[in-house]
Amino acid sequence: MNLPNKITIARIILAPLFYISYFLPVWTGSFYGLSSILILTIFAGIEISDFLDGYLARKYNLVSDLGKVMDPFADVLSRITYFLCFAFTGIMPLWIFLIIIYRELGITFLRMMMMGKGIVVAASLWGKLKAITYAVSGVLGVLYVSFERLGLFSDIMKPLRVSLVVVFYLSAFAAVASFLAYLNGSKK
Repeated sequence: MNLPNKITIARIILAPLFYISYFLPVWTGSFYGLSSILILTIFAGIEISDFLDGYLARKYNLVSDLGKVMDPFADVLSRITYFLCFAFTGIMPLWIFLIIIYRELGITFLRMMMMGKGIVVAASLWGKLKAITYAVSGVLGVLYVSFERLGLFSDIMKPLRVSLVVVFYLSAFAAVASFLAYLNGSKK
């Protein structure tokens, strides 16, 4: 197993650790500071490793069939984990979480069908915009939760919350648009 695939596996392992760290204060009624540090650190580790595994695979010609399957799985697993945490604690509207889940399951199904036919559907502009809105949602969500738990920056919490909701709406829109673009690309 090559280094990029090992990094991807580490990202898969970090997703449930994010979940545990996120809910630590909910389950115990304490550890708010520790939870904030852990979710910030784990989130950064997941996002940096997402960049790093792809960079190394391309730069050193280590792209593998396993990596082509595992990398998108790790992406979905980590982002769904963030969004599940946000939805459960009332930060993300549940209907947006549902749209994102449906999109991810739908794309997974379509990818499996296309792989069976030997067809690769290229990433669309909407897919890239979806990835950006998901990433921004994750960053803002983790910052919002951490600031709230630590009692920091109370004067910006309301504008941060509004920004977060706007980005969640954009994520839902991009999720639907990217699914439709993928569906359209799979017909060719």
